[in-house]
Amino acid sequence: MARFEISTDYLIQTLVDLLKTPSPTGDADYAVSFVQGELESMGIKTRRTIKGALVAEMEGLRYDKPRGLSAHVDTLGAIVREIKPNGRLKLAALNGLMWPTVESEGLSIATRSGQQIKGSLVLTNGAAHVNKEAQTAPRNADTLEVRLDERTTRAEETRLLGIDIGDFVYFDPRVEVSDAGFIRSRFLDDKACVACALAALKAIVDSGATPAQPLAFLVSNFEEVGHGGVDGLPSDLHELLILDMACIGDGLSGDEFHCSICVKDSSGPYSKNMTDKLRSLSNRVGIDLKPDIYPYYSSDGSAYWRAGGQAEVALIGPGVDTSHGYERTHMDALNDTAQIIAEYLVDE
Repeated sequence: MARFEISTDYLIQTLVDLLKTPSPTGDADYAVSFVQGELESMGIKTRRTIKGALVAEMEGLRYDKPRGLSAHVDTLGAIVREIKPNGRLKLAALNGLMWPTVESEGLSIATRSGQQIKGSLVLTNGAAHVNKEAQTAPRNADTLEVRLDERTTRAEETRLLGIDIGDFVYFDPRVEVSDAGFIRSRFLDDKACVACALAALKAIVDSGATPAQPLAFLVSNFEEVGHGGVDGLPSDLHELLILDMACIGDGLSGDEFHCSICVKDSSGPYSKNMTDKLRSLSNRVGIDLKPDIYPYYSSDGSAYWRAGGQAEVALIGPGVDTSHGYERTHMDALNDTAQIIAEYLVDE
């Protein structure tokens, strides 16, 4: 039987607010500040790392086997790579962005002066009535361009708007919460897990409980490019629970309604001891935790181990459909994930 009541209202509102806060990898400070504010409102101490990640710390009942949590707040996105002679923009992807999934998406260019200039990503010469190959042309960084919602037809006019090479691009997340409990949005990877962690910690604090071991919670800001996993974590951790989205696809057992546990990904197997422990804990509290193997996936746990981390590492997360596209999950998966986090932290 579960020991904690997860606030569904808090979890959903926190997730929606976080999804609406842009944080492409390399420019995640707004979202990190949001999470810092939530944690400090619970009375949890936080600190920033030199690279801009956030580490929250809680005392434990015992101090012999410190534990860590990690979830990343950085997302996919893009950056301005070229101002074209016609005033439109070419972009460079920030890691795993799939170009066809963002065609026709609204976006904002974040300038160095603090402005956000609206536009959308469209196919070059994309009018079907003009270009007979508009339907079949490849969609990639060279064939898609940003059409700015400003009067600009020359590169010089675009530069006068304050736009320059290296400006970050914020794609519109398009967050929707349905009466049936579905949440649709870009960037559920990994903001869904950050919201689950916040809801779990709030449930622990509100109940007056104390974690079984001292806790360091890393909110990393460079996971999408592979170097966020060890930033600011103590060197004496015994266990590290990575929170990242669970994949859904052919041959996998996970779905949008459950929390999954990743037994192995492209970097190799996760800790058998810790994975078995989490599966047993989930059975004990009545949560159906789905085990899976992800063939094209890595996490901050992989980065942590490659950087020399000594702790055992396991990975759980809510099932997310169409990862790296217009993603979707369900409240049931979020609630189960938050519940497992809370139970794990207080479990002896």
